[in-house]
Amino acid sequence: MKISGFTIARNVIKYNYPILESIRSILPICDEFIINVGDSEDGTLELLQTLDDPKIRIIRSVWDMNSGATVLADETNRALAECSGDWAFYLQSDEVIHEKDHRPLLNCMHKYLHDDQVDALRLRWLHFYGSYYRYRIDYGWFQKSERIVKNSGQVESCGDAAGFRRKDQQRLRHRATSCLLYHYGWVHPEEIMTQRRVNAENIGFAKLRSEERIEKYSYGDLNRFPAYLGTHPKVMEERVAQHELSQADWRLINGKLWYHPFKWLRVRYKTSKRGKTAVQ
Repeated sequence: MKISGFTIARNVIKYNYPILESIRSILPICDEFIINVGDSEDGTLELLQTLDDPKIRIIRSVWDMNSGATVLADETNRALAECSGDWAFYLQSDEVIHEKDHRPLLNCMHKYLHDDQVDALRLRWLHFYGSYYRYRIDYGWFQKSERIVKNSGQVESCGDAAGFRRKDQQRLRHRATSCLLYHYGWVHPEEIMTQRRVNAENIGFAKLRSEERIEKYSYGDLNRFPAYLGTHPKVMEERVAQHELSQADWRLINGKLWYHPFKWLRVRYKTSKRGKTAVQ
């Protein structure tokens, strides 16, 4: 069984993407890793070239930013086309896999490798928000996504590259895993979060009010979100330790939930109870 990892990257330094951590999080279980690097203004290519590993292959492209939200799917498919593995494992630049999920994911890939009724494997999203110890499970935040697909030529990225579909328009046949997809796209300094949202609007993902383009983004009261009591992937430990808001939040959580067994055991868990928390 051969596994290809793949991702896309553009202006990752400017927008604070943890792309090195993302790639390193699954590199040990990949036989090759394809990175599609778009034309950037911040040294993205040079950063990725510091990844000194023979598994990694960088392709360069000029992204059509006038094509709207589909540009990410188009460039994802460009990277997918370069993959030669039986499975293609896709991570976006702010998504990371925990090392404890390597073995379960490999087992799933072995199990369904020759099953023609399986196109993809589905992971459970953990959307961290504001703090590395808070996550969103309220309505409007998707909680599951396919990130590992059979490299059969029958599956392609679609929409804003958040998911995949079959080219023949038939239902994508997936199998669920219990593994978590750590999404860090909403844990940034407030000024960078504002820049990221403006960038999303420029591409075509969002529509902002005029004040949202200039004011510093506010995460609001983080206490309204569930606390994450588990560990983070090892590749993220330095970022987590250096994030002052998260460290202050963890001290608050420690004080309130000092008795909780999940905190003492650092259980990687997210609640299934969804709410109606207002989006900021």
